[in-house]
Amino acid sequence: MAQKWYIVHTYSGYENKVKASLEERISKFEEKKERQGEKDARGKYFSEILVPIETVIELVKGKKKTSSRKIFPGYILVKMELNDETWHVVKDTPKATGFAGNQTHPAHLSDKEAEELIAQITEGAYIPKPKATFSDGESVRVIDGPFANFVGTVQEVRQDQRKVKVLISIFGRATPIELDFIQIERD
Repeated sequence: MAQKWYIVHTYSGYENKVKASLEERISKFEEKKERQGEKDARGKYFSEILVPIETVIELVKGKKKTSSRKIFPGYILVKMELNDETWHVVKDTPKATGFAGNQTHPAHLSDKEAEELIAQITEGAYIPKPKATFSDGESVRVIDGPFANFVGTVQEVRQDQRKVKVLISIFGRATPIELDFIQIERD
């Protein structure tokens, strides 16, 4: 049986602790299997555990700050060969509440879904995302730069560059200014 990706539900905020506990339990489980003479030729039952996170940029006290944010709080991804024993290794891990979906016969992610999710996690680690996103016509307040405290309307959003064009009123005249996502907030 080939290894597949499964989604495991955890207590929110305990994703990294569940990952560490699960890695420890897997190590003991696979050592036991090796001692029993099982699994030598076939390899391992588990191969990877991921906590889906992305890097985000925000403005804190006038300075850019990069931090990590969980993409799916309360969930981790486990690549494993599912059988009764491996199911119990995961299910009996402290702070793990079980598999997403059917609890007794969980569905695995398709190869395409897994690839897309891993690509999103990998991309998120290298390309920081803004904490908030904006749309055309939205009212925003400038929080940084020479136009701080001005209120304006988003005229254009350029997601790829993480910039927005905002129309603000200067001396009664609408003036477009270009700002980074982190320089504005919803009004």
